[in-house]
Amino acid sequence: MMLKLSYWIDELSKWAGALGAIATMALALLIVYDASMRYIFNEGSVALQELEWHLFDILFLLGLSYALKHNKHVRVDLFYVRMSAKFKEIVQIITMIFFVIPLGLLVVWFSWDFVLQSFLQGEMSPDPGGLCCRYIIKSFVIISFILLILQAISETIKAFYRLGELK
Repeated sequence: MMLKLSYWIDELSKWAGALGAIATMALALLIVYDASMRYIFNEGSVALQELEWHLFDILFLLGLSYALKHNKHVRVDLFYVRMSAKFKEIVQIITMIFFVIPLGLLVVWFSWDFVLQSFLQGEMSPDPGGLCCRYIIKSFVIISFILLILQAISETIKAFYRLGELK
C-alpha cells in the first residue's frame, strides 16, 4: 500500500518535470522572439521580459521534486559513496525526515501569507507595462514545495522498503 502511494507521488513528480520541460521550451521560444524583436525591430516589451523571468522561476521550482525523484540533487559525496547500501538508506531516511520535509513545510508555511497578501492586494508589476497577477508566480513556491515534500515522503517510503530488503 505504501509503495503504491510512493509510485503515485513519483508520477506526480514526473508530470511536474514534464511541465518544467514545457516551460523550458516556452522560455527558449520566448527569448528568441524577444531578442529578435529587440535587436531586429528595436521593439521590446516589459511584459515579455517579466514572463521570461517567471517561466524560469516555474521551471526551476517544478524541477525540485523531479530532481529529488531522480537523485540529481546536490550532495557532497566525500563519504557517502564509500558507505554500505544500508548506511545510504539510513542517511536517505534521516535527511528526508529531519531536513527536506521540515524545510519544505517551513517554506510552505511562510509563503502562504506572502501569496495570500499578493492576491488580496491585486499585486502587479512595479514596472509600466509589466505583468499583473503576481500571486500566480508566487503560488508556484507553495506548489513546488508541496511537491517536494510529497517526493521526500515517497523517497522515505522507498528507502524504508529497500532497507527492509537489505536485512
